Amino acid sequence: MSSQFRIAAVQAAQTADPAANLDRARAYIRRAAEEGADLVLFPECWIQGYRMPLLVPGKTMEEQYAMPSSGLCWEQVRQSPAYREWANAAVTPDGPALRAVREEAAERQIGVVMTAFAKGKDRPRNSAFLIGRRGDILLRYDKVHTCAFSLECLLEGGTEFRVADFDGVRLGILICYDREYPESARVLMKKGAEILLVPNACGGMPPRVNALQTRAYENMTGVVMANFAGENQGNSCAFQPIPWDGEGRAREMALFVADEESEGLYLAEYDLRELREYRQSEMMGDAFRHPEAYRCLLETEVRPPFLREKWIAD
Repeated sequence: MSSQFRIAAVQAAQTADPAANLDRARAYIRRAAEEGADLVLFPECWIQGYRMPLLVPGKTMEEQYAMPSSGLCWEQVRQSPAYREWANAAVTPDGPALRAVREEAAERQIGVVMTAFAKGKDRPRNSAFLIGRRGDILLRYDKVHTCAFSLECLLEGGTEFRVADFDGVRLGILICYDREYPESARVLMKKGAEILLVPNACGGMPPRVNALQTRAYENMTGVVMANFAGENQGNSCAFQPIPWDGEGRAREMALFVADEESEGLYLAEYDLRELREYRQSEMMGDAFRHPEAYRCLLETEVRPPFLREKWIAD
């Protein structure tokens, strides 16, 4: 097996047209394969576009996000035509949208991380599917940290961080807001992840890019993030986790950081031999942790100043 592992991150403007998004996805998959990538990573909710239903009359999606509370209860939400239309558009692993992506992956013999609002038990989930070179689904990850302070409380959250093997490389997935919680990446590191893949749909990226570099540093993992292009968005990025050279001098960790608005494929190449040798010898990751001192992290009670009003009332 080659020591080089190449991941292509897609940065492109988003649309709310699933058919057009699938056409663009197939084109990016073909291009990534032609450029020698092993896997191509798409931004968050690529198939439908990151769009939530308009529940509050006269308010845009952005204005709804800024509201501390919707003033609605769940019974009102479920009766809303906008909510029902949005929920009914959620995809399934064997449905036509993902089947088209899986067929393209198999034809091009490339891995794909495709994203969508997908069917859950009761409500849609914000999901990413790791598709293998033969078109098989190796991993479904459902976003654990949904943005419950706003419209994403409409989503059913995932309950587990999962790792899968792709071409002998252990991959984990975080979706957007998951990256704000160090525990998310830490769990994936504990489960053996070597590279973290982060679909994203977010603005105000510079501090978030810094956080992703920190996730790479503290867990000794590669990190690749794909975001939609646009003003105050973009900044898709990739980091390798080795911060020093052989003489202890600082080394550049960024493999690429895109600008906000450029569209295209950004390639991150990892030397797996170097990555694994580093993980076996340095002091971060799981080498010298003291979990006995972290018991309070398992407490579920939320105390001031972190109490927040529910966006949708029970």
